[in-house]
Order: sequence, then C-alpha cells, then structure tokens
Amino acid sequence: MKEFFIHLFHILIVGSLFLYVGIVKSSMPSLMYPILLISGIIIILYHGFKAYRLITLDKNPWVNYIHIFIIGPLLVYIGLTRETTKRLFFEILLMLGFAAIGYHTYYLFN
Repeated sequence: MKEFFIHLFHILIVGSLFLYVGIVKSSMPSLMYPILLISGIIIILYHGFKAYRLITLDKNPWVNYIHIFIIGPLLVYIGLTRETTKRLFFEILLMLGFAAIGYHTYYLFN
C-alpha cells in the first residue's frame, strides 16, 4: 500500500512539477526557485539517509543514488541560478518528468 502512494505521488506531484518547470523554463514565477532549491536539498538529505540505511542492510540503493546525484543537484542548481539557468537543465528536468511519470505509472499497474 505504501508503494501505491509513492507511485501516485511521483506521477501526480513530482512528474507534473518537473513537466511544468521544464516547459515554462525561466518564465515561471520567482516563487518557484526557492521551492526547487529547498526540494533539492531535502531530496539529497532524505535519500542520502535512506541509501545509508539500505547499505547497512546489505541492499542495493540505486534509486536513492539517482535522487542524490542527479535529481537533487539539478533542482538545487536551477533554484540557485534562477532565470539565468541554461535551457539544457530545464530540458533535462523535462525528460526526468516524463521518465518519472512513465516509470511510476508502469509500476503502479504491475
């Protein structure tokens, strides 16, 4: 049941947010930049802790590594560079939005 809500959260909230930011790029409201920055920091810390716990349990934390080394830093970077963020980083976030929606939709129904 917990996994159901994780998949739903990533489809409805995370994927939608990434698509929105990736589409509107630097023309989004300035309030969004601190939200992205704080979200990125929280993602890095949370998944860092989860990865550490999984390693101590001798399990593979590959999903946490994706969040620690790709998603979190990308959100922090966009949050810090704000309107001067290069288009490339918005497009990476757009691709991650599609990937999140596709991946979690697949596992929601399988």
